[in-house]
Amino acid sequence: MTKKINCDQHLVSLPWDDYELIDSGDNMKLERFGEIIVVRPETQALWKKQKPELWETAHAEFAFHDKKGEWKMNKPVPESWQISWHDARFLARLTGFKHTGIFPEQAPNWVWIKDCVKALNERQGLAIKQSGRPEVGDPRTFSQQATGVSILNLFGYTGIASLVAAQAGAFVTHVDASKQSLDWAHENARLSDINEDRIRWILDDALAFVKREARRGAKYDGIILDPPAFGRGAKGEVWKIEEDFPVLLESLKEIFSDATGSFLLVNGYAAGYAPRSFAQAIESAFGEINGESGELYIKESSSERVIPAGVSVRFTR
Repeated sequence: MTKKINCDQHLVSLPWDDYELIDSGDNMKLERFGEIIVVRPETQALWKKQKPELWETAHAEFAFHDKKGEWKMNKPVPESWQISWHDARFLARLTGFKHTGIFPEQAPNWVWIKDCVKALNERQGLAIKQSGRPEVGDPRTFSQQATGVSILNLFGYTGIASLVAAQAGAFVTHVDASKQSLDWAHENARLSDINEDRIRWILDDALAFVKREARRGAKYDGIILDPPAFGRGAKGEVWKIEEDFPVLLESLKEIFSDATGSFLLVNGYAAGYAPRSFAQAIESAFGEINGESGELYIKESSSERVIPAGVSVRFTR
């Protein structure tokens, strides 16, 4: 049977203790991050609001004026505040780009990453035991990533995927071209009580870093990436997804482990491509693989409505 990516596997993010999509409509969404309620633009919300009275409870609203966006404060909001997802703790902030540092639609992928890392750890632990080498977790192995699960998170932003992978037992290399984002992610790791030797922080252009890793013969058991449509690297390198994404995939193929259970996850938040476009690009680079791809949705807490919030493709060997 031919191996292919199933492009009809959509993922729905449900509310959790520190996050909910309260309501949406009229090109906006009403969300709660911890105790802070915010209103943000949402072009997908073509429908009407169901509970317009609740929108008056918002602490802040992001709006565009003369093509410039800014937050209007209705109630005091701290510069940053802590929220959590399972054992991961991280800071939310109101940024100038309407974001908060958290992408709730990724919650199903966080579960998947956690499960993949745990399964890899079990396999590697058994292999190490059978070969007579120290078991994973032995202090002698902490500086030897060959004896533990190694994960690469490209375009890592504020690093929640890195936190989840590290807490599941992986050694993570977190790469981002923005020092501000890298510092934010590092701060989140400290909040989550993750040992410094579990995550390596790299300020670099994603494609340049991967090409160097390929030349070094590096291998990763898991690769996570959320490429933007356009961006600049740490040294001013220009990233254009239509040109650079296929090149990046070819380089990732060189550093992707052949071990059973190794995984790759590609997200597309702002790239504008359909799930099948990403899936076929990955099949073109990696050959025949069994995987899944689809839309990412966030479900409202009080209705069955969902907001489309991106796409993802993921597979394991």
